[in-house]
Amino acid sequence: MKKILLTISMALANLAWAQFSSGTVSLPVTSMTVKLDTTPTGVTLTVTGDSNSMLGIGFGGNGVDNGGMAPGADGFIYNSATTRDYSFIGTTTPNADASQDWTEVSNTISGTTRTIVATRSLSGGAGDFAIPNSAGTINIFYARRLGNQALGYHGPANRGYATLTMAASTLSTNEAAAGNKKALLYPNPAKETIGFKNFDKIRSVDVFDATGRKVKSIRPDKEHINIEDLKSGTYYLEVLLKDGSLSYEKLIKE
Repeated sequence: MKKILLTISMALANLAWAQFSSGTVSLPVTSMTVKLDTTPTGVTLTVTGDSNSMLGIGFGGNGVDNGGMAPGADGFIYNSATTRDYSFIGTTTPNADASQDWTEVSNTISGTTRTIVATRSLSGGAGDFAIPNSAGTINIFYARRLGNQALGYHGPANRGYATLTMAASTLSTNEAAAGNKKALLYPNPAKETIGFKNFDKIRSVDVFDATGRKVKSIRPDKEHINIEDLKSGTYYLEVLLKDGSLSYEKLIKE
């Protein structure tokens, strides 16, 4: 019986922290690549392309002719401005979102290739395309403005459409177990407070709701943390330890 319960517990730990990835997808029309990785707490977008060009990835279009850029479609666009999060209004220059939900975490050049890595919550902000943390397909459109980093028309030969196939890429049981040993969260479920037995090793705790939206950020200075302000439901905790490693926990708030 103990063995059966342990197996179920380990399976649930993997399920709680399921991750999905498209793998690196080639976009040959523009000599670009794109990769999408999701976890219960957010999404990471990795784009490569010509280092001297505007590079864009769009979500939410219908993938027919110029339909990708239909009003309301969502886009991540690397360009010479500081903004990266855009909404399309048709086949004219898109508008920068008032809330820039994509955070560019790295932007590197090797030879003539630029690699951009950006992160966002799964749901994003107003007008953003909600990216699920699940298996399935996501249609995208993409473009580059060859030799010009300014936001502008890319030309008919420098854009295309693709489908990203998201497949499961779960944390291993050992990784999940190691994370649990590091965090030592209790009690769970919880109503008013949660505690970390090794709180002195924790630098910060980010709390995400079931959609991947960050709802709380904490720097523990004592063993117990008040969670009365959280609504009942499922939350995911990303725990940054002082040694730089991450630990993950699933919390049920009663």
